[in-house]
Amino acid sequence: MKYHIQTLGCQMNVADSQRLASALEGMGYQAAHPDEADTAEVQIINTCVVRQQAEDKAWGRLQLLKKQKERNPNLVIGLMGCLVGVKDPLRLRKKAPYVDVFIPPSEVEPLTAFLQDRTTQADAVTEEVAKRARLNQYMDEMIPQPERDLVLPVHERGDLISAHVPVVYGCSHACTFCIIPFRRGVERSRPVGEIVSDVRALARQGVKEITLLGQIVDRYGKDISDGPNLAELLRVVHRVAEEEDVYRIRFLTSHPNYMTQKLLETVAELPRIMPHIEVPIQAGDDTVLANMKRGYTRQQYRDLVAQIRATIPGVAIHTDIIVGFPGETEAQFMETYHVLETLKLDKAHLAMYSPRPGTVSARRMEDDVPKREKKRRHQMLERVQGQVQAEINAQYLGQTVQVLVEDTHKGKWRGRTPQNKLVFFEDESRNWKGQLVDVEVTWTGPYSMQARLPNTEDSRAAHSLDTIPLVTMQPVDAERRD
Repeated sequence: MKYHIQTLGCQMNVADSQRLASALEGMGYQAAHPDEADTAEVQIINTCVVRQQAEDKAWGRLQLLKKQKERNPNLVIGLMGCLVGVKDPLRLRKKAPYVDVFIPPSEVEPLTAFLQDRTTQADAVTEEVAKRARLNQYMDEMIPQPERDLVLPVHERGDLISAHVPVVYGCSHACTFCIIPFRRGVERSRPVGEIVSDVRALARQGVKEITLLGQIVDRYGKDISDGPNLAELLRVVHRVAEEEDVYRIRFLTSHPNYMTQKLLETVAELPRIMPHIEVPIQAGDDTVLANMKRGYTRQQYRDLVAQIRATIPGVAIHTDIIVGFPGETEAQFMETYHVLETLKLDKAHLAMYSPRPGTVSARRMEDDVPKREKKRRHQMLERVQGQVQAEINAQYLGQTVQVLVEDTHKGKWRGRTPQNKLVFFEDESRNWKGQLVDVEVTWTGPYSMQARLPNTEDSRAAHSLDTIPLVTMQPVDAERRD
């Protein structure tokens, strides 16, 4: 019996899908080859509803599976993630009665329970599935307790270089545009012991980079009386990384209101925590920010960026921006444009506003910016941010940078710098996957760089974490327009 999981949306969904795949393989199921995904007897869609486009994509896939089920009534269809949410999806059950099981975000039990009941009734396949389950149980026992509960899918064990570990589920901040609190529930911090177990288990399966995840990761521990904060958690995870030979630690996504100097100093102090901060601004106008219920002003965000740069040498800062929020005027949009133009951030994730049912903005604010205008503003930000990124990355030309190699792409090795910048290089002398290597940058563009191995023989070997310094780049001088 084979399964296929289509994952839409964020890194949290990727982590959820990995855990679901692990549970399925523990029951004896096998992942279908990507080229034969439609032949799988169990089809799961892990959904995202942050944007209308992602939700439309999920429904499009469901319609295809509905037709498959009409031809094959034994096909199991599972719907997972934010489209389902944390409450009983009565509306979905009526709209999609052909779906066999609805799976809330970050849960696996509804599907495994359904399949266990189904398998018990299907004598013809019970022995085959049970045989695979016994084999997978034996393989799982090779991983010491307490890490046995997190076993990567077979095709990722020993192959995956970078993995995600959720540390806080849900969100309690409730920006007016955001549906996450409605679909993933209130924030719930995971115990430190569970997180450590996940990190150790991933390390022992070959993972070299861990990213700690939360909708607002800086709020880790705030829901626990006298609980640890994110800075304290990072110190614990850093010690585990040293013990288990995990090279790099990252965390995302942050929120300007909850980022502390203590957290920034922790990033600067600990060598395995990368100088890479993701902290969204969402808009550059104070009125729009207030309507979004973000809780800070444009100037406060500017001050935070300056604080981050002053504390963490060579840091890369990423942001998120929504264009066309209800009521956003041309003048207000231009304030956002000037923020990107002058702050010179390393990356901006851009999105056009789409009302999400149930959110404050959908209920109380008119979606009055025409779609064509949203697209124009989106394209303007794309252009200016592309110029900024090209300018920043050009500073790396001729520099030697440290890259963690993830895989190959079109005949070249592909990896990332500590600042999470994408680098490609060619070399056939050895297998570089999962290695730290220093390379010399020979070409830069806004979205990636090309590099080469230095000619000296000594440099053509992988380097330990302590032998290669981080390249420190000074931010481009920016004129303040506000």
